[in-house]
Amino acid sequence: MRLMRLYINKMNHLFFKEHIDNKEGIFSNILEYNSIKLFESSFGKLIHGEINFVHLGIQDYREAWNLQKKIHEMNKNLEIPDLVIFLEHNNVYTFGKNSDKDYLLNSHPEAEIVQSDRGGQVTYHGPGQLVGYPIINLNNYKKSVSWFMRSLENIIIETLKGYSLNAFSKKGMPGVWIEDEKICAMGVRISRWVTMHGFALNINPDMKYFDGIIPCGIMDLGVTSLNEQLNRKVDKNQLIESIAVQFKKVFI
Repeated sequence: MRLMRLYINKMNHLFFKEHIDNKEGIFSNILEYNSIKLFESSFGKLIHGEINFVHLGIQDYREAWNLQKKIHEMNKNLEIPDLVIFLEHNNVYTFGKNSDKDYLLNSHPEAEIVQSDRGGQVTYHGPGQLVGYPIINLNNYKKSVSWFMRSLENIIIETLKGYSLNAFSKKGMPGVWIEDEKICAMGVRISRWVTMHGFALNINPDMKYFDGIIPCGIMDLGVTSLNEQLNRKVDKNQLIESIAVQFKKVFI
């Protein structure tokens, strides 16, 4: 009887997932692992010739960065297909390669601090924030940094429309905004036209960590989250599926 209930629940989940995606005529297949090592041993499940998606739960920033670098190098050598990694991090502040260190305030809450190789200024990652790392070979699409950044912004903007939120981009300020508050930060690195790093979308993070920085080096604008805007909890898995659908529209 228990096995039958599990089977029914699984079928209901699959039906729900296909129903969401099929409204757009697009299907996404999101792999799920709670271990980076287990995912690395399963690279053979990735499908060449299309964009792949994996959800890794909560992972240490440095370990996830090492995974990115490994996949990035493999993608440059055409050994692995395009991939978007979805995950959350433990509390960490990260600096872009040319960040102003003064944007991390002395009053910041306790968290790991990492110097990364992405573009952009200091930002915060932590539980309740969905991070997406697209590792995509732009040689197969459009070799343009600005096109890629605008595409990332539009993917998030279109996703948020599904929540009846009027989000937009600001010229000269990468990321996605709702009024004068940033809901999604962005910073990337591109080598041989293969991308890494990506976006950080606030679902329901502990907002006190943003008080410890000048987010992205912007002093007079704020930060917001999906839960603040909607005044309710957001289903993370459904959000990931919605973002994956938008990626499939752009990277086809």
